[in-house]
Amino acid sequence: MQIFRIDQDFGQHEELLALILHAFASMDGRIDPPSSAHELTVESLQQKIADEIAFGARDGERLFGCVFLKPEADCLYIGKLAVAPGAQGKGIGRLLLTEAEATARALKLPALRLLTRVELVENHRAFGAWGFIETGKMCHPGFSRPTAIEMRKAL
Repeated sequence: MQIFRIDQDFGQHEELLALILHAFASMDGRIDPPSSAHELTVESLQQKIADEIAFGARDGERLFGCVFLKPEADCLYIGKLAVAPGAQGKGIGRLLLTEAEATARALKLPALRLLTRVELVENHRAFGAWGFIETGKMCHPGFSRPTAIEMRKAL
């Protein structure tokens, strides 16, 4: 499995979008509000690649995972961490998170931060096993109950 930087020369936008949508499909009907992944288009994904730091995981030419990273004042935010459903549990997510850690260190940022939905308890356990701890809860606009959990990992 090769981890690589997704940049403006990346030419597999449709495949990347399909990967994200397929990886996030298991959340449909489980989380409310629905995932923002459904709002992605090839064009918005191209802009996301330009605005953020993105990495992919591939074996040959086939994409199996991705992660988008956004530097913040005191951490590196992890977004759209996606692994193809048939490849989950094989260490691809860990490889992508290792790349996120290396990026945070290179940027001299002391922590990683992510949001995971309240309903996705299996994600809470997985991120906890990778060293993330819950640091807060948030509500999406229009909701009076917590809809997401913030988790951080000190580096």
